[in-house]
Amino acid sequence: MRVGDELPELTIPVTRTLIVSGAIASRDYQDVHHDATAAQEKGSPDIFMNILTTNGLVGRYITDHFGPEAILRKVAIRLGAPNYPGDTMVLTGSVEGVDGDTATVKVVGANGIGKHVTGTVTVTVPGGVPAGGAA
Repeated sequence: MRVGDELPELTIPVTRTLIVSGAIASRDYQDVHHDATAAQEKGSPDIFMNILTTNGLVGRYITDHFGPEAILRKVAIRLGAPNYPGDTMVLTGSVEGVDGDTATVKVVGANGIGKHVTGTVTVTVPGGVPAGGAA
């Protein structure tokens, strides 16, 4: 794991099921995450993904790369363009810093209308990880 290492892309189809199940799993019962009519009445063209689902997908992206022993120390994200059903989110990342067995990774998740999520993740990999990741 070295500064500048690029993580492979992760492509995630944004389905209605993913949006609704993520909201339910995170106990976010806001109608804009499951009721298209209510979302439209509030100015959105459709239901959209909640931040907790996005946070989980960012965590999955990091642990998919660094392996099952990876420990997420900090996830700091900001939402941008909404994730609507029928779109695709592509997560990319790059290592910005390394301190022993801990790395800071810049993450971007983009969809058809822009950047859905940007942020950084601090991850510890006990014993380190070989260049190229766990996958």
